[in-house]
Amino acid sequence: MAQREVRGFTLIELMIVVVIIGILASIAIPKFSSTRQRAYLAAMKTDLKNLATQQDIYYDGAYAYATQLSDANHTPSEGVAIIINEATGTGWAGTATHFGLPGESCGIYHGDAAAAGGAPASQPSQVMCTF
Repeated sequence: MAQREVRGFTLIELMIVVVIIGILASIAIPKFSSTRQRAYLAAMKTDLKNLATQQDIYYDGAYAYATQLSDANHTPSEGVAIIINEATGTGWAGTATHFGLPGESCGIYHGDAAAAGGAPASQPSQVMCTF
């Protein structure tokens, strides 16, 4: 009687592979979460910087800053909400939040506008965030 050759993995080998994949996943998931948070913050900062540029363009034509995002021809990134808190002929202030980061916000102000209520901006024309 000829003995045939058995090929394949044993149950122990398969269990070891599953354990290794589980360990790697437990390391990778927190890293992914932190990367996603940094991406959301970057989107808020970029949107506020773009709004600042659009506000300067609007000011050149109207001699006042836009009070609405549509007036400044600005569309925020997906998931980002921007509010123009104050806009006059001498300054403006705005805040941005992201739906994926509840409780965190970024703010900017320019000119003699007051830093937006609750906004973290402390220096004119610089985007500052709380987190």
